[in-house]
Amino acid sequence: MTPRARPMTPDDRREALVDVTIPLLHEHGRAVTTRQIADAACVAEGTIFRVFESKDDLVTAAVEKALDMEPFLADLQSVDLDQPLRERLTDLCSRLQERFRGIFALMTAMGMVGPPKAHRHMEERRRLVEQVMVAVVEPDADLLTCTPEQLVHMLRMLTFSGTHPHISDGHLLTPDQIVGTLLDGVLKPTAGKES
Repeated sequence: MTPRARPMTPDDRREALVDVTIPLLHEHGRAVTTRQIADAACVAEGTIFRVFESKDDLVTAAVEKALDMEPFLADLQSVDLDQPLRERLTDLCSRLQERFRGIFALMTAMGMVGPPKAHRHMEERRRLVEQVMVAVVEPDADLLTCTPEQLVHMLRMLTFSGTHPHISDGHLLTPDQIVGTLLDGVLKPTAGKES
């Protein structure tokens, strides 16, 4: 006889349900059912309602976790500062693109046109993200024709637009293209030089 697993605390159960709901939201959006969530969590459907008032409460908690900036902030802080500037920027850009892709996919699946109200006041977290990104650039500030803050702003804006499927008309930019445009421009090395 297989021993029974130790029961989860209500907080652990909530967290487990939220974790299995996030990918289901990407797949089904708001149409996800409590049966699908229960099956993915390997629990009875009624278990959901022991820790959440409603499916909407669970969906809201899952969206909030998916949009949480803390894991993204920790990810940015792991960029290797010993890399040359181009590689650091490419690394930053790759991490930004991953974050943006996840947000865009979730918002599309959920039919959202903007962040939920709870995430509209994340200015402090956004500033922390910017500070971490600026710290990645600052060691080479003397090589730049702009401030590290301006470079980070341009990197964020170009990455956002180059990653958004509608803004980019489906022609997504790679991290190398984005960083190359920022650092090198688009002219060939010999173009524009007078004879």
